Amino acid sequence: MKTDELVEFLSIQVEPVKATYLRRTLWLSLAVGIGVTVCLMLALFGVPTYAFDAAALRIQAVSFLFTLSLVAIGARFLVAVARPGEPGYKALLLMGLVFLVLLSAGLIALTLSPRAAWHAMLFSPQWSMCLICIPLFALAPFAALIWVLRRAAPTHPALSGATAGIIAAASGAAIFSCCIPGSSLPFVTVWYGGVILLCALVGAVISPWFLRW
Repeated sequence: MKTDELVEFLSIQVEPVKATYLRRTLWLSLAVGIGVTVCLMLALFGVPTYAFDAAALRIQAVSFLFTLSLVAIGARFLVAVARPGEPGYKALLLMGLVFLVLLSAGLIALTLSPRAAWHAMLFSPQWSMCLICIPLFALAPFAALIWVLRRAAPTHPALSGATAGIIAAASGAAIFSCCIPGSSLPFVTVWYGGVILLCALVGAVISPWFLRW
């Protein structure tokens, strides 16, 4: 068979893919991954019974705003980077801005607090659980996102993996905060933001192995 004949044969009855297909598949897969993580959280910690006071509610609100912003912005960027070609990098700047705002808030909180309180603000008893549980809770969402990316055609596998790592870790951090909330803004900055960035780095390193064409 000649090349022209092969091209003509492959082009017969080719139906266009809906523009929203990838976006819908990504959100559906992410929802499944989050559902699995919620079940894991309930199996490990049971139904959350933490009594929130006014200060804890403020920290919880910041945690949710930070993590869910990363999920929403990251998912939008992941749809773009999962397609061949150069994606727009506006979403990356927005994610960087989210991290910068949280870092600024954490530094301001430390500055306004006495130095003797800094250790307690940064190293509350939950810090080691953040290191374990946030990556653990990110596994199912990350696997779901990698499955979607394998069905797409990303030309930037490391960037795609880093973005998937941010989304998955931010989802895991949001779920983790429901049962063990952060104790202060500096704590959220270091142990939520830091672990999310660590998961992004891991995603960037391992994703090229899964996203090879």
